[in-house]
Amino acid sequence: MKKTGFVAIVGRPNAGKSTLLNALIGEKLAIVSNKPQTTRNRITGILTRGETQYVFMDTPGMHVPKTRLGSRMVDSVKSAMIGVDAVILVVEPVARPGETEKELIDRIRKADLPAVLAINKIDRSDPASIGDTIKAYSEIYDFDAVVPISALKNKGVDELLSEVDEFMAEGEWLFPEDALTDQPEKVVASEIIREKILRSLDEEIPHGTAVVIEEFREERGILKIRAEIYCEKDSHKGIIIGKGGALLKRIGTRAREDMERFFGLKVYLDLWVKVKKNWRNSEALLNSLGFTKEETER
Repeated sequence: MKKTGFVAIVGRPNAGKSTLLNALIGEKLAIVSNKPQTTRNRITGILTRGETQYVFMDTPGMHVPKTRLGSRMVDSVKSAMIGVDAVILVVEPVARPGETEKELIDRIRKADLPAVLAINKIDRSDPASIGDTIKAYSEIYDFDAVVPISALKNKGVDELLSEVDEFMAEGEWLFPEDALTDQPEKVVASEIIREKILRSLDEEIPHGTAVVIEEFREERGILKIRAEIYCEKDSHKGIIIGKGGALLKRIGTRAREDMERFFGLKVYLDLWVKVKKNWRNSEALLNSLGFTKEETER
């Protein structure tokens, strides 16, 4: 008997949602960074195990938006919680739920969705703190299950999947058995490049960058990709390129290595850096860069 279902992974920025998605599907699909608000769009990860196909949606971190891009990211979280079969709320082992967690719990309650609380980063905590966190959350909401995990160390992930399995419904799979994501290959490539930018740069500059794939074609066993990196200031362009092009070369090398592992092909990667001033607050530029508006219930 085949089963399937959609599961939204939600939480505050940097709670470990993307790391959890990667751990659940067993492949590096979503950006992982120690910087908050790195996930901008919903990234769908697909896991087919036995007779069950799980469709996980990694969402941007819920936050107070300061730009139009931020508003679209928050809208993406809200829309992801519409029509799913279950929600995983990812929190850190801190005994005082913040306003972000309370808002997400309120949305779970209003939608009457099955929900599992995943207390992440237990490898950095202690049993007393984890116990206090469980108690604090149980006082404000009756979760269907509570699972302490370390997504980074892959601890408790199988137990979390077992709890989510309870909410899968009988039905035909929506994707091929070997599918990892419903995202176009161009999107995967752009996310890989953006992760390397995030890991190579400090402070605000990475959040002011976007990556657009302008060419993506296979030719004689080589995947040729041309990507444009957009930033907001001329000074940022110089920093991204680096002295003598050194930093851009390093970003390209690391991105190419990940792409070759993911796509299973040799990759020729051509990177360009361009300036689009204040693109995060421009509706027209957001649309042209692929950040579409989400239709959400308010």
